[in-house]
Amino acid sequence: MKDLRDYVMSIPDFPKPGIIFRDITTVLQDADGFRLAIDEFRKLVEGVEFDAVVGAESRGFIFGAPLAYELNKPFILIRKAGKLPRETISQEYALEYGTATIEMHKDAIKKGQKVVLVDDLIATGGTLAASVKLVEKLGGEVVKIACLMELAGLNGRDALKGYDVASIITYEGK
Repeated sequence: MKDLRDYVMSIPDFPKPGIIFRDITTVLQDADGFRLAIDEFRKLVEGVEFDAVVGAESRGFIFGAPLAYELNKPFILIRKAGKLPRETISQEYALEYGTATIEMHKDAIKKGQKVVLVDDLIATGGTLAASVKLVEKLGGEVVKIACLMELAGLNGRDALKGYDVASIITYEGK
């Protein structure tokens, strides 16, 4: 059987020279690769007690929803500002050039609810840290952060200190 890393395509000099883009579409478009990814996420949360899976738009949906389905847990969405139809709470976070805002329905998390936060990538940790803040604003507890890939050279774990963070694949560079 292939290793999950074998399904990720590395594209040099995208989106700019010196960057190696880690393309997950090659994982998704292969049934065995996608199944392996969800199986690996499942392993990351084995033994963790939690009530729901939370995923941020859009790639957190790709991995979080099937994981929630497999584990018979609810799946909770975090979306870009203005995309959710009911009352929301929001969290702004820094981007390389500027800021972005993410939102969650105000009734999505119950006080004391334990969640696993799922995403495709830990880079600088900004989106994940903002997602953690949203969960905590609603009284939830993030008991695990699970990602498909981590770009260790960008030090994203620094933004997530104090949380149980795991990635399936770690790339040492940026």
